[in-house]
Amino acid sequence: MARIPDNPLILIDGSSYLYRAFHAYPGTMSNGEIPTNAVYGVVNMLRSMMRQFASDRIAVVFDAKGKTFRDDLYPEYKANRPPMPDDLRCQIEPLHNVIRAMGLPLISISGVEADDVIGTLAHQASQLGMPVLISTGDKDMAQLVDENVTLINTMTNVVMDREGVIEKFGIPPELIIDYLALMGDKVDNIPGVPGVGDKTATALLQGIGSLETLYENLDDIAPLGFRGSKTMAKKLLDNKDNALMSYELATIKLDVELEESPESLVKSEPNKDELIKLYGSLVFKSWLNELLDGGSGSVEADEKSGAMRSARTDSSTSEIEMDTSSVSIDRSQYETILDQETFQVWLEKLKASEVFAFDTETDSLDYMVANLVGVSFATEEGVAAYVPVAHDYLDAPVQLERDWVLEQLKPILEDSAQAKVGQNLKYDASVLARYGIEMRGIKFDTMLASYVYNSVGGKHDMDSLALRFLQHSCISFEQIAGKGKKQLTFNQIDLEQASPYAAEDADVTLRLHHRLNANLEKDEKLNRIYQEIEMPLVPVISRIERTGVLIDDMMLSSQSQEIAARLDELEQQAYEVAEQEFNMNSPKQLQALLFEKMGLPVIKKTPSGTPSTNEEVLQELALDYPLPKLILEYRGLAKLKSTYTDKLPKMINPETGRVHTSYHQAVTATGRLSSTDPNLQNIPIRNEEGRRIRQAFIAPHGYKILAVDYSQIELRIMAHLSGDKALLEAFQQGKDIHAATAAEIIGVDINDVTSEQRRRAKAVNFGLIYGMSAFGLAKQLGIPRSEAQLYMDKYFERYPGVMQYMEDTRSSASELGYVETIFGRRLHLPEIQSRNGMRRKAAERAAINAPMQGTAADIIKKAMLLVDEWIQAEGDGRVKLLMQVHDELVFEVQESALAEIEIKVQKLMESAAALDVPLIAEAGHGDNWDQAH
Repeated sequence: MARIPDNPLILIDGSSYLYRAFHAYPGTMSNGEIPTNAVYGVVNMLRSMMRQFASDRIAVVFDAKGKTFRDDLYPEYKANRPPMPDDLRCQIEPLHNVIRAMGLPLISISGVEADDVIGTLAHQASQLGMPVLISTGDKDMAQLVDENVTLINTMTNVVMDREGVIEKFGIPPELIIDYLALMGDKVDNIPGVPGVGDKTATALLQGIGSLETLYENLDDIAPLGFRGSKTMAKKLLDNKDNALMSYELATIKLDVELEESPESLVKSEPNKDELIKLYGSLVFKSWLNELLDGGSGSVEADEKSGAMRSARTDSSTSEIEMDTSSVSIDRSQYETILDQETFQVWLEKLKASEVFAFDTETDSLDYMVANLVGVSFATEEGVAAYVPVAHDYLDAPVQLERDWVLEQLKPILEDSAQAKVGQNLKYDASVLARYGIEMRGIKFDTMLASYVYNSVGGKHDMDSLALRFLQHSCISFEQIAGKGKKQLTFNQIDLEQASPYAAEDADVTLRLHHRLNANLEKDEKLNRIYQEIEMPLVPVISRIERTGVLIDDMMLSSQSQEIAARLDELEQQAYEVAEQEFNMNSPKQLQALLFEKMGLPVIKKTPSGTPSTNEEVLQELALDYPLPKLILEYRGLAKLKSTYTDKLPKMINPETGRVHTSYHQAVTATGRLSSTDPNLQNIPIRNEEGRRIRQAFIAPHGYKILAVDYSQIELRIMAHLSGDKALLEAFQQGKDIHAATAAEIIGVDINDVTSEQRRRAKAVNFGLIYGMSAFGLAKQLGIPRSEAQLYMDKYFERYPGVMQYMEDTRSSASELGYVETIFGRRLHLPEIQSRNGMRRKAAERAAINAPMQGTAADIIKKAMLLVDEWIQAEGDGRVKLLMQVHDELVFEVQESALAEIEIKVQKLMESAAALDVPLIAEAGHGDNWDQAH
């Protein structure tokens, strides 16, 4: 391998790095706003380059926007190249910002390519006798190699000096342009000479010489004896113009006018503050940690200091102790409370605080079984403490007794006038409830504040928020507890590590609260959503979760056995149709069977180019072929079995005898709650198997299940938002909205509408909410696209207000970047101005639907608040709120009070919002959830 000279001028082909990184690193990397894979990849390669080749002189060169002189020379130049993907384009600015903050000179010159800038600088440096190292993957750069200029491909680690070029190409650097002119370049659309490939070009140049020499000695080509040599002279002659133009296109300019010179390209000290901000916003945690742990942003210096720290540190020294002197938040100021006297001092601090941050540490994430291990609080930024109460290795005299600590804290925690802030306080409230403390004064929650501020702006966990809003990297749980099966629970963690971790949680939460609250207070509507909907809902959801729902485990077990038998039947039927056995759950085997052996039409392909077997594809194929239909039924039943009939009986809490889900307020983009462990919102209602699972959700003796849901709430919201007169009138008069729509479109009396006409109208009504096209409607109804388009055209003729609403919403969303619910919840649409047509269209569909879905979410949440307030005041144990499933609330009601409570709940839900059309809440009851529908 060629030797790299000391302290060379390093010229980096940034554009080559950019595309390489974009395709080499995972495309899913994102900070929640834009993709970050290319930024990460390029910066990673730059850091690697600087570690490997120490030099003070460096520059990163990028192509500029717009055309170059080569486009003027040959308009078809690079015509075959697709436009830069939007996912890459949006990363260029943040990448340039990071490179500059790293202290690296960055050059981009209009009218020429990065190659020309690099060529000019390399040529100038070589004339000065300055060693140059060019980092690129572009073979064209080989023409620049001379006694002072060396190439390196950092992907392969291949270094090429003059001898290296000869070894690789069989010709010296001075013939590389001739080589490229003869061969052409399909990627750059350089024509070259037809029929001349790598071997032919090499044979011509080795045998005779340069392109100019070739044309002077055409008669000497035939005797060279390579394949096709006898006809090559004619090919060269016929394509002389193309060859000469290709030579010009392939020639890297060496005379670009530049403000920079090789001597001026000296890297400066990194801007550490700017890098912290950038790495935080891009969520590059490890690099951010380096800076926050005292790194300078200079890769070489940080590598050396890191090695020195490692050498100084023995195995008994905790990572946290090493960090405390250099992190932006000084963890050394945190207190660990181990005696009653210190605890009493802190108790007075809490009482005197306008608001304090509170956090619990437990031994489980399951709020129903979690044991309290310790509590932490912060009263001011930087003033935080941790109280251990149940660490295993501590003897009782060393740590305060848990019951005593909770007894002292209970009056404050239950004081509704004492404001608390936390990160996901619902969990802490549920844990405290296990110890007889009903937490009140839940005033602020940083997770919910971030969510209301921008639901799609990134993750809302504390570590992500600290990076985004504070540019601070928190101690991660894995740092102190380890990973995988050997991960410790908090009660097993040494106090020296546990205390800074826990106290930091409280400190960071308080800091986040100050910043997020300030942001929300600037927007009256968002602050109202936060203060009047999301925060009051925290204790309500905590109560619902802790109440749980009664499950008939024997019924579910019986259903599991029946489903298992049906799955065996379906499997055998599928084998008979396929005439072979195969794995029903293997997409690869299914692809081969459906599309290769059976020759079914390919509906859609995966990103890798293979035929897709997803549910949408199988549903379309199932209309005409039996095997996809069998596979769909098999998949649906298998999912029900694994997710519900097998799993639910195992999730019954032994103490309560009930199943307890977890509801999440800060997950969906639109404000809807989501449910996990188990997910109670995805149990099907439209098929028999799903309804049978709902039959296992039962009421105890003396009680009934009451289910109350909003009737066609999103359509009613559409009527309100659009103000369409005909739609408003239909709802105000209590008409069957689908029959009324059919009557309007067809032009008949509502009493004469057939069931098929109503079905079509229903498809249009709901389809429009989700932005369905004429193609989608045709597919759903099984009618020609032209007929579907005509149906939609008639709809908009009869309901012009809906069309106007959709057009206004698209326009407003494109201008503002967001839409709002009736109550002011903001729903951001990052792709609304995307140059990618599919993404932009999807964002436009979301813009139309999100205000309706978001408003429906706000209304059901307001209904939950009203119902819970009434239950707490007047329920008297006669009614419990068990579940929230989209637009439905499910209750457990004392049978003797059923009639009264049913009417009361309906009235409360119908009063949750005042729309231009009435809200209708429909109720049903029975011994189980299915009967209640």
